[in-house]
Amino acid sequence: MTRGPAISVVPANEASWEDLKAVFGTRGPASNCQCQRFKTRATDWDSAWAIPAGKRAKRLREQTDCGQPEAHTTSGLVAYLDSEPLVWAGRAEDKADDGVWAVTCFVTRAGFRRRGVSRALARAAVDFAHKRGARAVEGYPMITMPGQEITWGELHVGSRSIFAAAGFAEVSRPSLRRVVMRRDF
Repeated sequence: MTRGPAISVVPANEASWEDLKAVFGTRGPASNCQCQRFKTRATDWDSAWAIPAGKRAKRLREQTDCGQPEAHTTSGLVAYLDSEPLVWAGRAEDKADDGVWAVTCFVTRAGFRRRGVSRALARAAVDFAHKRGARAVEGYPMITMPGQEITWGELHVGSRSIFAAAGFAEVSRPSLRRVVMRRDF
């Protein structure tokens, strides 16, 4: 029996900044956003695009503490397929309850999608949150329908099946296309 490539996941502070930049790439929605959408007040998001991409990248680097394994906090996880960095999962805490963490986005490098790495990353996010003292972790994925095309720009929050495979349960549906999923510890 042959085994597939090994997927490993590390907190972003244990990944190098070069690895994280490789995941985000140099063009497209991920390279523009730099995982700042959910860290910016909704009323300020439109004006956030006036902020140069380099400044958004600087904010991400500060939030992750990439290359600083001794850091006590970080804002995400990086998954590797063998030794190739290819997926990021951003995280945040509920501003009203820091015991509730959220997996806010997934970024998968072009050419590596549909290989199950987001599922592995969602499972690792659960373990990471639990080990770091979270009481619960939430996700806010898109509801996808069979045969329906979803652009990457919308699916960056993940799909319901990714969270379900990591043991999350649906707790509400705030809109026709969005579901809130949660895993309590």
